Amino acid sequence: MRVVAEHVSKKFNRRPIFKDISFTVEPGEVFGITGRNGSGKSTLLRIVGGLLTPTGGTLRYHNDGSEVTHENLHRVMGYVAPYLTLYEEFSAEENIALYARIRGLTHTRRDAQELLERVGLPVDRTDPIRAFSSGMKQRMRLVFAILHKPPLLLLDEPISNLDAQGMNTVYGIVADFRTHGTVIIATNDAEDIAQCDRTISVEAA
Repeated sequence: MRVVAEHVSKKFNRRPIFKDISFTVEPGEVFGITGRNGSGKSTLLRIVGGLLTPTGGTLRYHNDGSEVTHENLHRVMGYVAPYLTLYEEFSAEENIALYARIRGLTHTRRDAQELLERVGLPVDRTDPIRAFSSGMKQRMRLVFAILHKPPLLLLDEPISNLDAQGMNTVYGIVADFRTHGTVIIATNDAEDIAQCDRTISVEAA
């Protein structure tokens, strides 16, 4: 997956957040977006993911040489952020089954268990995930992002609320992804930045 951002800018209520940001992320690359808190790195990642519209500039996406339209971006993208909402009244398996149906996927219980195992979550819990710790909920968000095996993975502060084992899980998935896709991480964490091939600072752009 190739992502090209050209002269991207964003304003909120006429207040500039950032302007004239350009970069290209190549297939198989792990790319980092850095900047102090409030500088706009999460905003830029959401724009890359099609969740926000830029005030100016353009973004283009190519997967296996074919252009991906903004309308179809959700089909090829997985997104992880600490603020994403979960269906907390459902169990982990029920959440996975629901997301699979929403995406039109055929998913077996064994598929769900393999996903849970991959992110280090128990496969035998049937209680609602509202009983999960914040770190366990962050792992569930990772499950939803990789459920459909997208070629583009966007991570916003991915190790938030995670212990050392959870961090290793995230970085293992990042390493796996770069063999067949592209990863973009918005972060200030030195451990996250160490996973990146290149970075761009929103403040310096």
